[in-house]
Amino acid sequence: MIQDIYTHFDNSYHDLRPDETSRAFLFEDDKLFIRYDDENHRLVLPLCDEFEDGHFQYLFKTGITCFLITDQKNKPDGYDFYTLREIRAFPLERNDEIFLCYSGYHLHKWYENNCYCGRCGKKMIHSQTERALICPECHNIVYPRLNPAVIVGVRNGDRLLLTRYKTGFRHNALVAGFVEFGETLEECVQREVFEETGLKVKNITYYKSQPWGIAEDILAGFYCDVDGDDRIRMDENELRYADWVFRDEIELQPDHLSLTNEMMEMFKNNKY
Repeated sequence: MIQDIYTHFDNSYHDLRPDETSRAFLFEDDKLFIRYDDENHRLVLPLCDEFEDGHFQYLFKTGITCFLITDQKNKPDGYDFYTLREIRAFPLERNDEIFLCYSGYHLHKWYENNCYCGRCGKKMIHSQTERALICPECHNIVYPRLNPAVIVGVRNGDRLLLTRYKTGFRHNALVAGFVEFGETLEECVQREVFEETGLKVKNITYYKSQPWGIAEDILAGFYCDVDGDDRIRMDENELRYADWVFRDEIELQPDHLSLTNEMMEMFKNNKY
């Protein structure tokens, strides 16, 4: 999956400045400034040294240090701005490059949305000891936002419930949704399945989790079984397709980045 780079991804905060090998994440209108190397099927971020000015904020380490750059006036040649969806469509040799783009975007949105204190309106400053923004006036502390959400593989014997969103992503997916206030993950599974398809479920079992920075999510995957009536009453405001699909007929997503795709593949291969 997208986050399978555990051996060399350090997300802890360090009070560092760029060196000659450091890479820069520059976003404009939620697009990332990057270059696609079509010969080696790789993404190339600009070096921090390629920028003549700007403010650098440390993000994470991946063997090299990565920084978010803002307030720059000049951009180096040879790069262009791409949406994360466009970047995901590039044929790549390594999934970790997509994960870094998603993670950089996650932190970019957090910094962008928390420039000023939500309590008193003063400009926030960065903690020197942890990844947190602090208000120097009222001492309000803000940590990176994580939106909990569930991905649900609903089984019906030898069939799996597949969906497709009404807008946006066009490939097969599973029931999914954000956890609401005061709700457990298991309750969210039951509610989302019922809201999207009118089905009741049982035997809810946790599978695996995944960070998904494009929506500032932490995704929790669950399998469960349909409980009773298996007639689908699809929410047409959210979905354009929902149906029971036999294992050998499941069409997977075009890449192997998502928890959703892995869960469909596990069921297709008779492992869940």
